[in-house]
Amino acid sequence: MARYLVVAHRTAKSPELARKLAELRGQDPEARFVLLVPAVPPAGWVYEEGEIQRRAKEEAEAAKAALEAQGIAIEEAKPGDVSPILALEEELMAHPGEYQAIVLATLPPGLSRWLRLDVHSQAERFGLPVIHVIAH
Repeated sequence: MARYLVVAHRTAKSPELARKLAELRGQDPEARFVLLVPAVPPAGWVYEEGEIQRRAKEEAEAAKAALEAQGIAIEEAKPGDVSPILALEEELMAHPGEYQAIVLATLPPGLSRWLRLDVHSQAERFGLPVIHVIAH
């Protein structure tokens, strides 16, 4: 039974992500998924940390509901840091050895800020397999 850390924001409700999670569940019927939604600050330089964390929590819960509506059970949905890499690091450090892989969902090249920031390659430094899903 594998436990996957699913990292997504704008792509968290996508059918592409739901299909990949269903595929993983098909390979391991007891697979479990934890959804981590990094916070996204509003445009501009000034923002309140509590406000963006509240919004990220709401987005995580909405994404959980959307994935569950597509037949994917989500064990837990939680907000993360503004930096997807820092969000990943914090979650993995808080739960050492609990995850067997990272599922990273991004927008396509050209649209994805996370791809421009090379989040996929940086995530590999945590020593877990990284499964990259591109949502349209």
